[in-house]
Amino acid sequence: MPEKMVEIRWHARGGQGAKTAATLVAAVALEEGKYSQGFPDYGPEREGAPIRGYTRISDTPIYVHSAIYAPDIVVVLDPTLLDSVDVSDGLKEGGMILINSAKAPAELRKQLKIKNAKVYTVDATQISIEEIGRSIPNTPMMGALMKVMPILKLETILADVEKKFKSKGDRIVQGNFRAIRRAFEEVKEG
Repeated sequence: MPEKMVEIRWHARGGQGAKTAATLVAAVALEEGKYSQGFPDYGPEREGAPIRGYTRISDTPIYVHSAIYAPDIVVVLDPTLLDSVDVSDGLKEGGMILINSAKAPAELRKQLKIKNAKVYTVDATQISIEEIGRSIPNTPMMGALMKVMPILKLETILADVEKKFKSKGDRIVQGNFRAIRRAFEEVKEG
């Protein structure tokens, strides 16, 4: 693997937008002149079933085409998965876990028994309800991810969100913009 590759593993339930987030972050990397991959990993699961998504970002071509087993960053869209899925499995030493939760990062660090990684939280569910009008945590989580992983620019993600959602109307686009910016500002490290 190239030295400057970042691997992100997304954990969510079907319908929460992990596939969209994984592919949109990959598209943002392409917009910024990087190489990337973004793809989901799920079978015949239905809405609400646990799923994983993957994003790779690199300064050089990516020749790996597999799931991500040793992520640099884990993004958890649904905090209920913390009780049933080992989201930190394979996380690289010094890596990061970003969790959609109103809980303090220190509390989740203790719950997950994480010692050699940074833990971040942001209440993406509440942000999405307040700014978008429904519980879709993926776009706020992308904003938080841009803060904790500063290899991509917030402005590029906003431009790509506008392209992706413009057919849904200005209210949806503006709500997503507010949600992304709020999560960027409200993410906590512990």
